Amino acid sequence: MTESLSDIERQIIGSGVEDMDGFCAMRGLDGTFMDAAIAVKRVAGQINVIIHAAGILRSLSSLLEPGEKVESVSLGAGNTGRQFDLETNMRVAEYKFIDWQGGPESIRQNGIFKDYFELAEYETPKKKYLYVVGTEYPLKFFNGGRALTSVLSRNPKILSHIHEKYGNSIAKVRDYYEMKKNDVTICDVTPYISRSA
Repeated sequence: MTESLSDIERQIIGSGVEDMDGFCAMRGLDGTFMDAAIAVKRVAGQINVIIHAAGILRSLSSLLEPGEKVESVSLGAGNTGRQFDLETNMRVAEYKFIDWQGGPESIRQNGIFKDYFELAEYETPKKKYLYVVGTEYPLKFFNGGRALTSVLSRNPKILSHIHEKYGNSIAKVRDYYEMKKNDVTICDVTPYISRSA
């Protein structure tokens, strides 16, 4: 794309108004093309919402156990007034359809910790799940030494809650995870949504 654009930039040097209609017509850059490109951009801007909704729906036929019934679901961005992405008569769950790269993904880490915390602290006899795309990087983060003050810099209420309930000895992500890892199952959702599932 960059090479093509550079080539076009060189080609239009010296062009005037009388040249541009023909230049665009030769390359199919007309109103129909622009309308289509704008439509694609609108849809692309919603791709995360589409993946979230489709991923949850696709997973249900494989995840739900016999006798399990959906009580509430949040398919849009955020939980749209619902506490969790999925609640059934047997489980509560959050989904994170993140393509982890393994680098310094602090914003993603902050978000996944908040979801994990909300599941871990929720009082219910139901099973609790955090569904992710691959567990390698999320588990590396949860077992890592990142300070909670950093992870929760935009969520001071959660940090205060942790310190009030568990004391200041819970200072790193791994401290909280070690204490709560049996309360929330971090599960790879990929087998439940892939073509072979």
